Amino acid sequence: MTRLLSHTVDAADAGQRLDAVLAARGLFPSRSAAARAIDEGRVYVNGATVPKKHAVAAGDTLVFQAEDEPAPGPVTGQAIDLDIRFEDEHLIVLSKQAGLVCHPSVDHDDGTLVNALIHHCGADNLCNVQGDDDRLGIVHRLDRDTTGLMLAAKDDATGYALMADIRDRAVDRRYLALVHGVIAHDTGMIDAPIARAEKERTRMAVRDAASAREAVTTFRVLERFEHGPRDDGYTLVDCKLFTGRTHQIRVHMEYAHHPLVGDPVYRSRAPKDAAADLGLERQFLHSFQIAFAHPATGEELRFHDSLPADLQDVLDALAPRSTGRTPAGKEVLGA
Repeated sequence: MTRLLSHTVDAADAGQRLDAVLAARGLFPSRSAAARAIDEGRVYVNGATVPKKHAVAAGDTLVFQAEDEPAPGPVTGQAIDLDIRFEDEHLIVLSKQAGLVCHPSVDHDDGTLVNALIHHCGADNLCNVQGDDDRLGIVHRLDRDTTGLMLAAKDDATGYALMADIRDRAVDRRYLALVHGVIAHDTGMIDAPIARAEKERTRMAVRDAASAREAVTTFRVLERFEHGPRDDGYTLVDCKLFTGRTHQIRVHMEYAHHPLVGDPVYRSRAPKDAAADLGLERQFLHSFQIAFAHPATGEELRFHDSLPADLQDVLDALAPRSTGRTPAGKEVLGA
């Protein structure tokens, strides 16, 4: 049953994040639960929706929809395969498989990357820099069906350092994406703020709204594929993230009228059944390269991850339609 409740912010909480205050005052069972409610538009500050990072002020009136539900138990370890590419006492670099959610949520109580990390390292050997025990080790995320390289931290100092490096654009994160349509220019930049969609709260969108946050993606064309009888052609791009917004590449490429092939959500202007024709059951998005300075040693680390079989099969099927690889394509994929 849903209840409508209110809370007045006192001076002790002034300046704190909205999601943190909701959790600290016991108004939600965890900070992640509060953040979900805020993202879904179920929390109002003085009658308006705001982002979860909004700093509250003394006297603010918080009105929120709370559902009666049992408090979640502690997140436990589960024996889930991890493809670890590097590990030391400070951090882990791993390649995430398709279908693996990064942390528990309302739809995924277990079977997540956090469960796997707890099983592998132990809960006491993972950072807790996200403010919740259900996000141990997590410093950034990949969507459930996005594959490839990501980082996890074992201690708070490393976790905070990695998050700061990501925020300061010192971590080089690159993704291979196959998009609909043929992109004419070899390079491009999408600088467009992203916020929760106005009418569909589970979607993100490019918006001119107070809650929108800066989002910058650059891309290089690697290979183009001619159009077929049921599609308008394809382009393989190397996308680089300069910010880390939710669904950023997926939102930005749809905004540029080149949605990702196989994307189940951001697919406007995508030819019907094109992904099925290619045998693809998820978005074509793979974190293929990550480079950063080790927070503890200063060593420059760089990792590369080949495409998983399902995505490589798509490129193999399209190979006869290739118009040739660009110089960037030869650099990344070979001649």
